[in-house]
Amino acid sequence: MAIITLFWKDQIGLSLTQILLLQGIFSVAMVIMEYPSGYLSDRIGYRAALNIAALLGIIGWGLYTWADTFNQVLVAEIILGISISFISGTDSALLFESLKADGEEDQYARHQGRMSGCGQIGEACGAIFAGLLYVAFPLLPFLIQIIVWVLILILTRRLVEPERKLKPAVSHFAEALKSTRYALIDNKRLRYTILLNLVLGLASYYPVWLIQPYMQDGSVPLAWFGPIWAGANLSVALFALISHRSHLRLGNRGMVLSFMLLVIAGYLGLGLVGGLWGFLFYYLITSMRGMRGPMMLNHAQQEIPSANRAGILSLQSLCFRLAFVCTGPLIGMLADKVGVQQTFLLLCYAFAVVLPPVVWLFLRQLGRDRHLQTKSASGSRDGLRKSESS
Repeated sequence: MAIITLFWKDQIGLSLTQILLLQGIFSVAMVIMEYPSGYLSDRIGYRAALNIAALLGIIGWGLYTWADTFNQVLVAEIILGISISFISGTDSALLFESLKADGEEDQYARHQGRMSGCGQIGEACGAIFAGLLYVAFPLLPFLIQIIVWVLILILTRRLVEPERKLKPAVSHFAEALKSTRYALIDNKRLRYTILLNLVLGLASYYPVWLIQPYMQDGSVPLAWFGPIWAGANLSVALFALISHRSHLRLGNRGMVLSFMLLVIAGYLGLGLVGGLWGFLFYYLITSMRGMRGPMMLNHAQQEIPSANRAGILSLQSLCFRLAFVCTGPLIGMLADKVGVQQTFLLLCYAFAVVLPPVVWLFLRQLGRDRHLQTKSASGSRDGLRKSESS
């Protein structure tokens, strides 16, 4: 990840428009397989789904070792998109169901933070050397990536599947539609959780593909790219690890308002400062990304039934991917036309308009749910008192 945009630009010869288009098509591959793969993993088992993902990962990165055209890179990205779609939702569902089997589902946010933090630390360790590996031999990071996915396959084959009670589906299509309706229409709390997660996800995702050319424009030395990417991942890891405690201290309102402020401040700094040190504002956005994941996933997990857990989590990812497919190539065209720094400034204005109403909808629904729970508990106490009096 620390050098992939440079590889596409300098080794394959892609423009930023093509790069964002490539990621849009990558997202389409995930969109096509996202919900079906999640639904399938609920039926065949989380372990089997992750084994399939590992095999596809090995094939996809293997294709990169000889790709030298847009179409060849596209085939590799499609295979990798399908691979990621099998992981998306399945890993979090496996974690939640494993904790639930031990009666520890209330610890999910803490463990999700640890899982995200460890993953980001791993990526940071790789990123430290990515620039040096790329300078030594551009394909070397890709060869190492194949080895990583072989290790992933060895690991997924050793995972233990938690026991779950599944109702046999009369019609898989009808069951999928029922789950979709539940997530996007019937359950308002889950609907607004997915919506807020989508907008925050886009806010953290655009810079991933724009920050490297942004640093190039600012004359940041190539040898710095790996350590800078490592710093970004370490910030994600750190804030993912403290997300649970921060949530306990700040509450839902404080956390969500912090997310909004970090996004706007990060984009504003990237759009106004530029130069050698402008990339530091990117760390505000990666900090938001780290805190967001465990908290928002925990909110979603609490609303999802076990039988459709991976499927609905994949549906959440599908909504994000669809949004990126529709907007990503347009952002790439804008960056090619007006420059990356100006694009960040325009995105700052856009998120300053979009985020406040989405945050308000999310917090209002949480407030309504708490009011209903309090009212229900009060009614139960009143009924108990009347029963005791009679």
